[in-house]
Amino acid sequence: MAAATATPDSHGRVAPDSDKRRQILDGARAVFMASGFDGASMGEIAKVAGVSKGTLYVYFDSKEALFEALALAEKRGLAEVLFRLDADDPDVPGALTRLGHSYLAEMIRPEHVTAIRMVIGACEKFPRLGQAFFEAGPVQGATRLGAYLDAQVAAGRLRPADTNLAARQFLHLCQAGILTRLLFRAGDKVTPEEIMHHVTQAVRVFLAGYGPTA
Repeated sequence: MAAATATPDSHGRVAPDSDKRRQILDGARAVFMASGFDGASMGEIAKVAGVSKGTLYVYFDSKEALFEALALAEKRGLAEVLFRLDADDPDVPGALTRLGHSYLAEMIRPEHVTAIRMVIGACEKFPRLGQAFFEAGPVQGATRLGAYLDAQVAAGRLRPADTNLAARQFLHLCQAGILTRLLFRAGDKVTPEEIMHHVTQAVRVFLAGYGPTA
């Protein structure tokens, strides 16, 4: 595999969206998933990504920096895909139901659960990793949903409220206990019927609290 063609700037940084950088992130994802944060090595990541260690260090100066970049890319991408809401859609229950289903489908993916375990395991030693993961995922998602709720309040479809808090409450209502169960490997696998029940009840409870007054 040829060396990186990107040229670092005066601070040693390279273009964040280069093909080589994405290649490295793909390799890192595979190694982190297979070995965990502590078990992964920069040498193994370079091998799986198909680059030299020298090239790897041009893009990322440490395993922590690489893991943080991967977490940011993963969670930001998911927030953009999952929380694509039409502020002009008058069917608030329908929009929340669709979001709830897509959100839960992502939360229960084995790869996602594994990633959360990795972050939890590493963030005591490297708190920046936990902060980056949190801000790129939960914060981004709640912010996007909060903006949608703001538009519904302005349109009179929801009553005035702390929409950022309301967004976080809705997401927690959707996954109430499911993610915790998966993180601890407790109980049975999540079924489509369970997802349907959780989302239906989350929408019902949310609208009971934030729906427009009669």
